[in-house]
Amino acid sequence: MLLSPGRLVREATSQGHDAAGPADPAAQVRLYRSAVLAGASHTAARSGPLMKKHNALARRLRDRQDDYLRFTSDFRAPPDNNGSERDIRIVKLRQKVSGCLRALTGARQFRAIRSYLSTAAKHGPGVFDALVMLTKGRPWIPAAA
Repeated sequence: MLLSPGRLVREATSQGHDAAGPADPAAQVRLYRSAVLAGASHTAARSGPLMKKHNALARRLRDRQDDYLRFTSDFRAPPDNNGSERDIRIVKLRQKVSGCLRALTGARQFRAIRSYLSTAAKHGPGVFDALVMLTKGRPWIPAAA
């Protein structure tokens, strides 16, 4: 359901636009809305635990439409949360595989370092340069928006 708007956003950004054409998003919103309403009506009976979850999702998609479709009007917003999930995954993996981070202090320090490096990779000089600046006592600090 959200793949078509994502495709429109990718096409618009690849062509150097900062917004999609006015007709394209409107048509996509109508499709989104009809899919959400169909999902809500098909799961309205809430006959089982899975159907209750599906109905709750359909209601959230309906009630928070602007949040779910923000990436179509604000190209700075990512269409998914994969980057955030990737940032968390390494902590959980390290905890699972090596049994590390048993103490809360170590987990907080690891999280702070990972957050710094992730932000530097996404918005700044890159991981290596950020580490060099950090070891020289001049940490990279992101510009205020």
